[in-house]
Amino acid sequence: MRLCKVVEGIKESASDCLFSTIIMSDLYAVADFCLIPIGTGSTSVAEEVAECQRILAATGLKYKMPLNHQVVMVPTSASPNKFAQYNPRLLITHAFTEGPWSQVSKAIHDCHAAVHAKGAQRIATDIRIGTRIDREIPVGQGNDLKVSRVEGILAQDKQS
Repeated sequence: MRLCKVVEGIKESASDCLFSTIIMSDLYAVADFCLIPIGTGSTSVAEEVAECQRILAATGLKYKMPLNHQVVMVPTSASPNKFAQYNPRLLITHAFTEGPWSQVSKAIHDCHAAVHAKGAQRIATDIRIGTRIDREIPVGQGNDLKVSRVEGILAQDKQS
């Protein structure tokens, strides 16, 4: 199969055109995102985390929300050789979700709306979305399959 050109909304005609198939279907997406509520008046984000978990649970999409916080060291702008501790407890921990692109992006949107409704004046969000078309990804297994593959490689290293 080959990708087709799109010129002014008219695609090249070809029976084996992969592009039209992709356009007509909803891509399966594996995403992780991190919401950072700003202007809540509190250093706690427990309510916002719980609200996002409720939203994600209601979508029916597979998701994971790791709750083990790690401290990240970032260089300070004043002195790049000195590091300041960045406290990730100020963040809504990365949420990993997967499913049809439209549903995943709607879930992220709905988390934003819910956190604003909780009183956050601003929200900064980092989003990473991966898709693939070279093979089928079993629904709900995208992240798990990636982890299993890496664990298998590491297990082989130990046997060597």
